[in-house]
Amino acid sequence: MELSMMLDYAADPRGAADAAAALETAGLDAVWVAEAWGFDSATIMGYLAARTERMKIGSAILNVYSRTPALIAQTAAGLDAVSGGRALLGLGASGPQVVEGWHGKPYDRPLGRTRETVELCRRIWRRETIDHHGITDMPLPPEKGGRHGKPLKILTRPVRDAIPVYIASLGPANVRMTAEIADGWLPTLFLPEKARAVWGSALDEGAARRAPELGPLQTVAGGLLAIGEDAAAVRDLARPQIALYVGGMGAVGKNFYNDLAVAYGYEEEARTIQELYLSGRKRDAAAAVPDEFCELMTLCGPASYVRERVEAFREAGVTMLNVQPVGAEPARLIETVKSWL
Repeated sequence: MELSMMLDYAADPRGAADAAAALETAGLDAVWVAEAWGFDSATIMGYLAARTERMKIGSAILNVYSRTPALIAQTAAGLDAVSGGRALLGLGASGPQVVEGWHGKPYDRPLGRTRETVELCRRIWRRETIDHHGITDMPLPPEKGGRHGKPLKILTRPVRDAIPVYIASLGPANVRMTAEIADGWLPTLFLPEKARAVWGSALDEGAARRAPELGPLQTVAGGLLAIGEDAAAVRDLARPQIALYVGGMGAVGKNFYNDLAVAYGYEEEARTIQELYLSGRKRDAAAAVPDEFCELMTLCGPASYVRERVEAFREAGVTMLNVQPVGAEPARLIETVKSWL
């Protein structure tokens, strides 16, 4: 099992990147850079490549609407080049509020777009000449306004012709596709004790169609990390994030994270959290998050307990433990957990 962390996308990017880079010597294997509707992740990932020597650098996530498949492939290839082959491409459909509200694109065919983007990225990295017509046309045909385009292949030679592709997915159809075509999976709000009941069938069905050369599906999940006799209290710091996702990431009936909370068995609580959050009562929404939810998606408590949580994530199929160290000594936390892996 590898160890990674998510860069705080709401923080000062240089400070957050410098802090992550400092954990490389403590044993951190990878850092993931979110984008949402803040700073773009590609710029920060390039900065991280210059500040680090060993750790992998991944996007979590680039959405498949705001960039063309070709640009996504170029971005990943560029990061792989400046990092010396350490890029991880995290992709996803994001959600309607971001795609339509921020990027001004219709939120249509999310699974088809994701599948097509993965296919085109891999073909581009292999330096194939691209003549593809689907959701994306390369080149643009005359009947759609094209006049001068011709099939091209990437001008430069990528460092690797198969950069690992991770897909962020939650719904059964999307998880099924992830298990079929992706190198790795980026689930959100992952509860190891409940994951198999929610996603087991989709993962198995996708794996049955998986190409052998892809190898086993890698899974990235984890949560807040704090070790100490009084560290259990740190779990409460997860409440605002859970409330944001379950309550605020989408409208009623159009929130993937709320659907996930329901699938976990928190139907009544999910409805309450959403009602409170959408009415502006964010603190009340956070307080309504079940204690069990906070406990199962974090690693906070005495060392023996945290070690049990690490094993719970491992047994649930997690191959890269993604932690957010809390406290004055993040390097010590990383070193400790790394020694258990």
